[in-house]
Order: sequence, then structure tokens, then C-alpha cells
Amino acid sequence: MSIRHSLMALLKQGPRHGYQLRAEFEARTGGTWPLNVGQVYTTLQRLQRDGLVDVVGEADHDGRIAYQLTATGQADVDAWFISPVDKSGDPRGGCRSS
Repeated sequence: MSIRHSLMALLKQGPRHGYQLRAEFEARTGGTWPLNVGQVYTTLQRLQRDGLVDVVGEADHDGRIAYQLTATGQADVDAWFISPVDKSGDPRGGCRSS
């Protein structure tokens, strides 16, 4: 499971800012996969660069920026949802060392 697609799946439910995404990700993984908020925002910036998410409005009073999926992002996450899961790899998508 990639963090990229996991965040996009959460955004499929509606706009969120990075701290919301981090909290929901950790709640849905039962706290077994802690996620650094810096990694969340770096991933969101890459998704925005790639045209998969857009910023929603202005930053809130705490300076948080909300993101939403673009049409391209919706199509990408929809395709990911119907793709078979490769159970032979690392569930966190990391590299295996020999």
C-alpha cells in the first residue's frame, strides 16, 4: 500500500488538510503505521505537482491548507481501488534488503 494512494483514498471522501489526513491514516491502520506529518505534506506537494490534487481555498486561521482530488486524481485512485493487491511485497512499499 502506498502512502500516495492512501492519502488520495482519504481525499476521495472530501477535502482534508495534512493533519487530518495523518490522523485518519493512523486511525485506519490501527496505529500500527505511524506517519510523519512532514511526509504527508511532501506527498501532497508531489500530488499537486502531478495534477492529482488541488488546494481548496485559503489557509485556515492555523495556517493549514486543505486539498481535494482533481478529476485526474479521482480516476487514478479509482483505478488503484480495482487493481489486484500484490501480496508478495512489503505492505509498506519499502525496499527489501537481502
